This record gives sequence, C-alpha cells and structure tokens, in this order.
Amino acid sequence: MPPIPLLLSAGEASGDMYAARLARALKQRVDVELFGMGGPQMRAAGVEIITDYSEVAVVGITEILKHLPSLLQAMERLVNAAEKRGPALAILTDFPGFHLRLARKLKPKGIRNVYYICPQFWAWRPWRVNLVRRRFAKALCIFPFEERFFTSAGVPTKFIGHPLVGAVEATKSRKDFCEVHQLDAGRTIVTILPGSREGELRHHMPVLQAASALINGKVPAQFVVAAAHAKDVEYLKAGWPQGLVVRVVEGETYNALAAANAAIVSSGTATIETALLNVPMTVVYRVSPLTATLAKPLVRTPYFAMVNLIAERRVVPELVQGDFTPERVATETLQLLQEPNAREAQRRGLEEVRGRLGPLGAVDRAADEIAGMLQIAAGNAF
Repeated sequence: MPPIPLLLSAGEASGDMYAARLARALKQRVDVELFGMGGPQMRAAGVEIITDYSEVAVVGITEILKHLPSLLQAMERLVNAAEKRGPALAILTDFPGFHLRLARKLKPKGIRNVYYICPQFWAWRPWRVNLVRRRFAKALCIFPFEERFFTSAGVPTKFIGHPLVGAVEATKSRKDFCEVHQLDAGRTIVTILPGSREGELRHHMPVLQAASALINGKVPAQFVVAAAHAKDVEYLKAGWPQGLVVRVVEGETYNALAAANAAIVSSGTATIETALLNVPMTVVYRVSPLTATLAKPLVRTPYFAMVNLIAERRVVPELVQGDFTPERVATETLQLLQEPNAREAQRRGLEEVRGRLGPLGAVDRAADEIAGMLQIAAGNAF
C-alpha cells in the first residue's frame, strides 16, 4: 500500500518545532507522507513544505491586515494541495487565526481536522471554542485545565502534556558556552529572548537595548541575545549602546539560557523553555497601540505570561505594552540579579509550573492518538 498522506501545518517557530517532533514520531508508527506549512525543523523531519510559515508569521490585528494577501495565498496553496492529495487527516498546530479558517475550508472536502497544541481560547476570546467543536474531530491539549475547558464545550479532547517536558536541556556548560562565545564565566550574564517574529523584534529591541544599558550601569554584565532565525542575526547585532558586551547566538537558545544569571524573555513558548531550565526571568511584550486597544476587551485572564497563567498567580514579572519600558525592565531584572530572596522565590514558583506541565512523552502520546485515528479510519473504509 502507498504511504498515507497527512497534512501537517505550523505557522510560527514554536509550532514548527512541535510539528517536526510529531512528524518523526508518526513516521515511527505509520507509513505516512507528510506535507503542509512549516519551516526548517519540519523540513529536516521530512515534511514536504508547500508554503513556508515565514509568509504568515505575523502578530497583532493591524499587522495581519497588512499581510492579508500573503495569508490568503498560503491558505490557497494548502487547500489546493489537500484537494489534490486527499489527506486522511489535517493536523493543525496552534496558530488559530489561520488554522481555524483552514479547518473550515478542509472539512467540507471530507478531511478530518485534528488540533495539535490547542489554542489558548480560555485566555483569549473563549467563545471561539465553538468553532473548534464544529470543525475539528479531536483536540490534543497540553495543559490539564485545557482538557476541562474543551471537553465542557463538547470538543473530543485528549490531554497529552507539554511537548517540551524532557526536551529542553543545555548541551554546553556555562564554562564551555563562555569559551566558545568569548565571555567571562565569572561575570554576570543576562540572556535576552526578544521574540521570533519581525514585528516582535521591531517593537521589542529598542526597549531591550536601552534596558541593557541601565542594567549594565548597576551590575556590569554581559548580554547574550538568542536569535530564533539565522536571518535575524545581523539585525539583532545592530543598535546597541556603546560599551556593552553583547553576543548574538543562533541555534543555542538553551545553552544561552542555562548560562544566564537572569533572562529577559518575550512572552510565549520561550517562557516555558526558560522555566524548564529554572532560569529567573522578566517577561515582556508589546504590539502596536491600535492592536493593543482592539485586543484589550477580548482578554479573559488576569495574567499575560504563560508561566503565570499555568501557576494561576504572579510567579514572574510581566511587562506588557505601557509597562514595557527600559526602566521597568531594568528594575525587575536587577532585582533578580541583586536580591537572592527574590531570585529563589521565583525559582520555587517555576518549579511549581514545571510540575503542572505533565509527564514525559507528550509527543509520543499525540502520535499514538493520531495513529489510532488512522487505524479506525482504515477499518471503517472496509
């Protein structure tokens, strides 16, 4: 029999990572031919990329309007490929603004949709869970409270745990990392994760650079900036105040975090990675003023940072929009660097967060669930 075609889609760097790991796990279980939207990690995992996620990786309401033509083109390419290949399932990874619409187009064509890494609708426009119920055959969620949320809305749901548990680890010691990047292992290191999207970098970097100068004025430090993409490296090297020791690294995010005394992290998956490495952090985020104004009435949680949402309390400082200033970033980060009690209190909170992320093997459980769906579908075909 020929391989079973499956559509696998991710719209940003974190989704590319999660989907690549799922692709490898599926290939160990079933003879599948994977195609869809993704990036370098999915390519490396053997997924045929119909459209690169860089075409659709935008953030914010106003930003999406500017990129609407490329979003529509990517959607059309995926739908056309699905019509031609007839996948048994479409496995869509997070990225709800795009994937909910893609699922709506695929379902009438007889393609069953699976949500892998459910969107955080419990925090942001919760009424959209009804769209998941109508358009998806199964939702695979990564937090226990998500299972309750989706199940109560009538969505067939399976809790798999967080895919990053057991997958986040450094490959270099602090000493080795510093030797490679010409840093002083005996001196303070602040690691900065500024985000993976172009808009995030544009909004974040000027503030982060100014904050770094303020931090260095109080605690002489070295700053390591972790680039999500090789194409961003030169941009991230530019614009730094004179006198700062700055290293921009690519492909070494976990090593850069593990070597840090404290981190400044763009809100998102990176905060989970930082928590799993037990690194004290300040969480930051900013979008355009118009996007922030439009989005504010839609938010349904008291916290913005994922680690605080998981803990259901303020474990890490979160500086969003107007609170994201050089002075506030410097104050919160200096507290982590200079006050042992504050640093240890946060680490205890991060340990609590890690305990809520579920056991090892999330990707394997997702692959088992999908393989089971394929077996049932094959049985029903005869």
